[in-house]
Formats: sequence, structure tokens, C-alpha cells
Amino acid sequence: MPHKQTQPAARVLLRHTVATLAYRGGKALRGAPENFVEFRAGDTTRTPAQIVAHIADLLDWALSLAKGKQKWHNSEPVSWEAGSKRFFAALKAFDFYLASSKPLGCSTEKLFQGPLADALTHIGQISMLRRLAGAPVRGENYVQAVIAAGAVGSRQAAPKFEFD
Repeated sequence: MPHKQTQPAARVLLRHTVATLAYRGGKALRGAPENFVEFRAGDTTRTPAQIVAHIADLLDWALSLAKGKQKWHNSEPVSWEAGSKRFFAALKAFDFYLASSKPLGCSTEKLFQGPLADALTHIGQISMLRRLAGAPVRGENYVQAVIAAGAVGSRQAAPKFEFD
């Protein structure tokens, strides 16, 4: 018997995107060396701590857009642990709203093309910076990863197929 979908397909896809951010972001954040928080690839690049703060700001912005009350805030970077906690808390808050029956104050397309696509880009930056800092994140066949809408916490499924 097919699964009965109770939410519009676009909203379900947004929730899966948020879970993908949790999975990939968790992988990029876990196991970073202590000195990584202030690593700079160049004079004009953001530090990993600044990028994590920006990603959480993007997720807060996404939630405000979803609620129909757009609000932006530039946060200062914090410790790696605090930044990671804020990242997962922002994911959870946004996913909770998406899982509800409350109307969206912004189209799903705008939510994806703006804050969510930007957040995915920045997760990639953190992974690249980890490699440059000598603490690479292992590559993975993400098609095989166990990612499901609602799985937005710091505890994620173990990778199914990683490579170097």
C-alpha cells in the first residue's frame, strides 16, 4: 500500500532538504580540530565559525520567511560547540514549522532558492576548509545515505558508503 502523503510535495521536499542539511552539516561539523574554528584560507575569507553563524542566520531567516515576517540578523561567531548547537536548533525550528499545517508566507521555491541553497553552499565551504586545514571530511555516496524528513538533530545515521 503506497504511503499517503498529507503535505504538498514541495513542502515534503523542503523538509527532506532540511534533513539533508542536517546530515551533511553534521558530517562537516563533527570531529573538527580545536584550531579549525579560526582557520582562514585567505585574507578575505570567512572563518569556519563565521560560516556556521551565517548558516544559522540563514535558517532563522528561512523560518521568518515561512512565517511571513521576513527578518534578518547578522550573528557574531561563537565557539564551535555553541555554533553547532545553534545550527541544529535552527534546523529543528524550521523543520517543525514546515511539518505543521501552518501556511507558508513565502513560496517553497523561494525558500529553496534563497536560504536553503545558500546554506548547502556554505556546508560545502566548511568541508572544503576542513580539507585545506588538514582535517578532511570523508567523501560519501550521498544517494545511499539514510536521510529522512524530520531527522534534523545532531545524531545522524552512520554513513553507508564512504570513500577517500
